[in-house]
Amino acid sequence: MENSNTSRPKAKSTPTALPRPTETARVFQRAREVIRIEADAVLGLLDQLDDQFVQAAEQILKSTGRVVVSGMGKSGHVARKVAATMASTGTPALFVHPAEARHGDLGMIQAEDVVLAFSNSGETEELSVIAPHIKRLGATLIAITGNPESSLAKIADLHLNASVKTEACPLNLAPTASTTAALALGDALALVLLDLKGFSAEDFARSHPGGSLGRRLLVRVEDVMRQGDQLPAVATGTLLTDAFKVISGKRMGMTAVIDTQQKVVGIFTDGDLRRVLSQGVDVRQMTIDEVMSKNPRTIDAQRLASEVAHLMDTTRINHLLVTDAQGKLLGAVGIHDLLESKIL
Repeated sequence: MENSNTSRPKAKSTPTALPRPTETARVFQRAREVIRIEADAVLGLLDQLDDQFVQAAEQILKSTGRVVVSGMGKSGHVARKVAATMASTGTPALFVHPAEARHGDLGMIQAEDVVLAFSNSGETEELSVIAPHIKRLGATLIAITGNPESSLAKIADLHLNASVKTEACPLNLAPTASTTAALALGDALALVLLDLKGFSAEDFARSHPGGSLGRRLLVRVEDVMRQGDQLPAVATGTLLTDAFKVISGKRMGMTAVIDTQQKVVGIFTDGDLRRVLSQGVDVRQMTIDEVMSKNPRTIDAQRLASEVAHLMDTTRINHLLVTDAQGKLLGAVGIHDLLESKIL
């Protein structure tokens, strides 16, 4: 008989889950509330912008140094992002950690620099310690805080008000609306400077040579076109069978046709070849002149490769010949060349 005193493992209790509709409503309610609070925080900056913002932009614009951006904790993350945005939009900038600045990195700051210090409270110890030293160096100190009466705001040469009514955190503790507002104000400053400097899309691309934007705005036809021994070209009067060998050997699916002055007079592609063969004619005695497409579309070597890609896409052309101002053949570019160069 089983002993009634034998202990048995207790069944694990599981927390009662909220019914899904209620849970979903709660999630949406909280998410909307956070977004609304942060949106209101950013919109509130519109009424807080004053002449200090204009002076800050002018000070950075006339500076011969860099913008040194600093901040601690969550404000430090904002500062890093603002420094990166400025650097990529034409304003030389770097991030300096305020704690490290106390132990030697202050030497990274020069008299001609502008220091942009982020602190929601305006009482961040690490910034308060280095602020007087920054002033003694002769650098301009611009504070972005949520408290215009803070010690950092008062010691700074200029102060940008990023105060918010409340954080999006239900405990009103975690930096949320305040960091969003500070980031928006930093972005506004960076992009005002972009506009004042006349920074262009091509300038932006030069800061991003490794990305798709850089390739789209910097790579030109001459950078991707085939030329020299890789370029398929035959002279007028060439037998069609010999042209076949050039097309096959160069593996571009076409050949340019040029005259004695190296000027382009036609193009013959794989598509042209299929049409000729479908007619059932004897191609052994035919010349390239009889079947080529005359006066083909040509492009300049200095055109952006991205423009050529768009042209090929809209006209459904797979190959384009590259010529100089006199119509002489310089090269050729095909759809596969653009794919390999990651233009497409």
